[in-house]
Amino acid sequence: MKPRTEPWLLALLLIMFSLFSGAKSKCGDPQSCEAWASFYVWKGSNLTLIGNLFDTTPENIDLLNDNVPNKDSVESDIRININFSCGCLRGEFLGHVFDYDVVQGDTYERVVTNYSGLTTVAALTAYNGYDPNNIPNTGKLNVTVDCMCGDRAVSDKYGFFTTYPIQSGDSLGNIASTYNISTDLLQRYNPGANFSNASEIVFVPTKDRNGSYRPLSSSSGGLGGGIIAGIIAGVVAVVLLLAFCIYVKFFRKKVEGKLIPAASEDQSSHRLQATENSSDKVATAPGSAGLAGLTVDKSVEFSYDELAGATDYFSMSYKIGQGGFGAVYYAELRGEKAAIKKMDMQATREFLAELKVLTRVHHLNLVRLIGYCVEGSLFLVYEFIENGNLSQHLRGSEREPLPWSTRVQIALDSARGLEYIHEHTVPVYIHRDIKSANILIDKNFHGKVADFGLTKLTEVGGSSLPTRLVGTFGYMPPEYAQYGDVSPKIDVYAFGVVLYELISAKEAIVKLNGSGAESKGLVGLFEEVLNQPDSMEELTKLVDPRLGDNYPLDSVRKMAQLAKACTHENPQLRPSMRSIVVALMTLSSTTEDWDVASFYENHGLVNLMSGR
Repeated sequence: MKPRTEPWLLALLLIMFSLFSGAKSKCGDPQSCEAWASFYVWKGSNLTLIGNLFDTTPENIDLLNDNVPNKDSVESDIRININFSCGCLRGEFLGHVFDYDVVQGDTYERVVTNYSGLTTVAALTAYNGYDPNNIPNTGKLNVTVDCMCGDRAVSDKYGFFTTYPIQSGDSLGNIASTYNISTDLLQRYNPGANFSNASEIVFVPTKDRNGSYRPLSSSSGGLGGGIIAGIIAGVVAVVLLLAFCIYVKFFRKKVEGKLIPAASEDQSSHRLQATENSSDKVATAPGSAGLAGLTVDKSVEFSYDELAGATDYFSMSYKIGQGGFGAVYYAELRGEKAAIKKMDMQATREFLAELKVLTRVHHLNLVRLIGYCVEGSLFLVYEFIENGNLSQHLRGSEREPLPWSTRVQIALDSARGLEYIHEHTVPVYIHRDIKSANILIDKNFHGKVADFGLTKLTEVGGSSLPTRLVGTFGYMPPEYAQYGDVSPKIDVYAFGVVLYELISAKEAIVKLNGSGAESKGLVGLFEEVLNQPDSMEELTKLVDPRLGDNYPLDSVRKMAQLAKACTHENPQLRPSMRSIVVALMTLSSTTEDWDVASFYENHGLVNLMSGR
């Protein structure tokens, strides 16, 4: 039997990965930096669409560009700057991967046009598993944009660059003139480039937003800034991991027939007792609907050979998905169906976030982590969920439409999972990327919340600190998108968007008139209808047409009003996930009548009915 790796060895491996994986890379020094992309605004695009392409907001784009008069408009046929983080990908080149939602009729050529030539058909083909002639309408693409952090062999005076796709009419001279640099310098940073080729991408030394050229960080007299940053990040990661290992080894009691600590202050008067209702241990707590279905299990360490053998060395025939941090493969491991997420070494932060959360947090409505592997790449092994994700069911033409009762059940399942991490763990967690694509559907058509790579740990009663903006455009509440304010209410807002999706089967950003030229957020689309004095007739026009007449209109109305409460502009006026669970439990019942006004009044939300 293969000896089990001790926690301290896992910590040591993670230190080695985070500090020294770059030593063998071809990315050069530095291996990460801030970068800009020069985006050529095509006719019909707008800041909302552009922000959606680059996982940013119109406000952020507005701040970077003097030629954009305000965040609500942008002229076509001009160039604007988009900022993004530039990092070492696969140890081979500098770049950034953007997540692109495929729409019907998309081709790789069209996606390249959407990004104004910042990526190429060759890159899309290389880093996506789809046949170029058969891209799923509900799929996602990894859009890789190359970048540069500088080249000490050319000059140490420049450490900030713009990725510049050449357009028709460009030349070496006019690009150099635009950026106020010499043609010789531009040519040396792009040896062999054809500056008259409209399909070429070049890197241009650029003044930052303060109007200064940013020099390369010095590597003399000790460790370079990038390595120091890596050491700090590695130390922080190891401290967190070792703390967790100590917790597991000395404080967490074994589950077999014993008691485990209560999960929250609300449950301090009792303990959760394991019961053997199934092969999993299920714990229940008196008087707590949100804890129904709490599961307790252990994570297993797998070897690379075992994972590779189960996937024919990660063959494309085993690939079942692609996310922002890596590909997902189907496997059968030790008699159990599993999904293996293979992550790049640069995703250490996300890997540790999921490992930290899912080894502590267990609930039937949260995807279960089976194990992990840290050989060669970072691997997380989950239970395999047979029916894909909610987004695929709502918008996949190859799937049968979900009945209304099933949609309500999936909403309730997802709410229970979120209620658990918001209110029954210490510290509490905020998911930060709730969306239909991150709600998985099991064989019994129950929902499970997945993808905890962006999860933020929040101390109970503590104040939120400024944080990097993560998540998906269309699901972000205004206080988070504009100011970075983090609280459980950002998950509530995103959940409200999911409720609107369940009603309409539309995406979070709706392309009006079937084109990408104009778009509107799903929240705004529903609010226009719900704010009308007599909204019922207009509301029916937003219901998923695949349902036909097979839905109770009153139930749809109640879910829409609940979604409206969840997406209120003021986070303080949004309900808690506990209140949402109660509302959905009542809505799913066929014997009880739920009065919307009474629900809001009972939960201190009466003003939402009048829009105040």
